[in-house]
Amino acid sequence: MKVRFWGVRGSIPTPLSSRQIQSRIAAVVQRIEPHHLENQQSRERFLHDLPPYIMGTVGGNTTCLEVRLKDNTTIIIDAGSGIRELGAALKKQGEHIRVYHILFTHFHWDHIQGLPFFAPQVYDPRCEIHFYSPVPNLKAILEEQMQKPYFPISMESMNAVLFFHKLKGNTMDIGPVTVSWRPMKHPGNSYSYKIQEEDSAFIFSSDTELVQGDFIENPENTAFYRGVDSLIMDSQYTLDEAIEKYDWGHSSYSLAVDFAVTWGIRKLYLFHHEPQYDDKKLYSIEQSARWYLNHQKDSNLEIYSAIEGMEFEL
Repeated sequence: MKVRFWGVRGSIPTPLSSRQIQSRIAAVVQRIEPHHLENQQSRERFLHDLPPYIMGTVGGNTTCLEVRLKDNTTIIIDAGSGIRELGAALKKQGEHIRVYHILFTHFHWDHIQGLPFFAPQVYDPRCEIHFYSPVPNLKAILEEQMQKPYFPISMESMNAVLFFHKLKGNTMDIGPVTVSWRPMKHPGNSYSYKIQEEDSAFIFSSDTELVQGDFIENPENTAFYRGVDSLIMDSQYTLDEAIEKYDWGHSSYSLAVDFAVTWGIRKLYLFHHEPQYDDKKLYSIEQSARWYLNHQKDSNLEIYSAIEGMEFEL
């Protein structure tokens, strides 16, 4: 299966400002030397060697993840503003997927605000969309954000065939994969999801404040966390911020590293980026997380910052 990030920010969309773009242009100009301009090859080398926080961006859209299975079954986790980008990309590529499965971790704005803009899919009567959550009254919750005076049209305008599923127990099958879930600490609750296809599995755990109980090697934790290939984990804060903002429902990057090491996870994707942080700060956090990992013993963990458009395969 392939996993692709369409929205990685937390709390609120964070577009680049004109001042930030001007600052990047100035930073590029300041680095240019005569030998960088000698020929096409030298110019390309110069651009390639620029720091990633100048040449790229982690993105400003809120939470949305696409999971594409081997049989082309399409699972989406959360419908933040990133789901608009997903819908637009599918249309541009001419992909006519007719069935979508959308899992919700919880219903704070940054995880549902993009749903009315998942176009043309939600307005196409040829599409079938299945919504899932362990929370009761799923349909009513989603309808509420599209009522006056909050939105100009109601959910009744969605012409796709909509199904609302309340998740029971702790596992279900979607196509060839098994989906598991469990509640995590977050105001109003949030659920992490584990998706397993044959011997490969990843966990998506946005909006999670890690607590001591998550590190205990009991049968329940071990069955869910042990030996997972990849973990996408809320790491919005530095450790100082996590202490200062105790009970706000988010984790520090250092705790995310500790957690991944504890459970023998192979790859960690730092996620739900703080909206006040610019790209330079976020890339420095990624480097700090790797530095912190170097002080761990016997760990082969790989650490990445989640970036819009990034894709990995299991």
